Formats: sequence, structure tokens, C-alpha cells
Amino acid sequence: MRREHFDLDVRNLEWVEADGDPEQPLALIEFSGPAEELIDRLTGVDGTPLDSEEIDVAFRLRDPFDDSDDATGVVAVTNRLTGEFIFETNEDAEDVFQFIHAAREYGQSTDATDARYRIRLSLADGKTMTYDKGTFLVYDDEGDLLRSQSLIPSGVEL
Repeated sequence: MRREHFDLDVRNLEWVEADGDPEQPLALIEFSGPAEELIDRLTGVDGTPLDSEEIDVAFRLRDPFDDSDDATGVVAVTNRLTGEFIFETNEDAEDVFQFIHAAREYGQSTDATDARYRIRLSLADGKTMTYDKGTFLVYDDEGDLLRSQSLIPSGVEL
């Protein structure tokens, strides 16, 4: 699987700046590659599909964090139990930070901690998987956790 097989589109962010009613941020991911390999990665050792608690989402910056408008990085989804990458996609840092900000505001506005944002993954064969998440970790280009940029529910220790 290649990063180019994934197309990420985000929704439900506008309400934050418009001071509107809270809407759960949604990451729509279209996958155009071979479905079998991705489905295999999204399946646990027991043969059942991984659920929301069994995957982690993170963003790793490619360049030093300096709030520049052209910073980029990699969004990675991993298997929490094995640590194996499920998939990665290249994204602009500004877009990712805007998404995390909306998810943080959604959680504070609704008291949602486990479902601050939703990922909907669609495969070319029409199959769709949905994951509700409350954590989104951000790392700098050196691999250090950026706590202030990350979405970490209260009470969670890393």
C-alpha cells in the first residue's frame, strides 16, 4: 500500500470559528488501493475487525515545528496491540492542527472523551469502516511528543 492510495477529507470543522452548534469532526478517508491488504491490517489476530480501541492515530511532522504555514507531516494509523502500521498518508500540518482543535472543542462542548472525532474509511469495493476516537497524538520531526498540540483526554497518562 502506498500513501497515494489514501485521500483524506475532513468535515464538521466550520462550527468552531462560526461559534455554531458542536458537530463531531469527521475524517473521511477514501482508499483506492488493493482492499485485501488493508482489510488484513485492520483485522486482529483472532480474525475479527479491529475496533476503535485497538487502533491509534498520530501525526508526525517532517520538519521542525515552527508554526510555518507550509509544514507537512504524516498521519499514521497503527494497531495498538502490535504497534504495526496500518496505513499512512501525507497531510498539511495546518489542516491536521485545525482538525485536532475542532475535536478538542467538540469534546469540551459535549463532554465527549471517547468519541471526540470519527474516522470513516471507505474502500474501492464499497466496504466502509467507522472508528470513534478520543486521542490524536502529535510528534515533532525528532519523534518527541508535542503534548500541547496533541488531543489527549484528561486522566490519560502517556
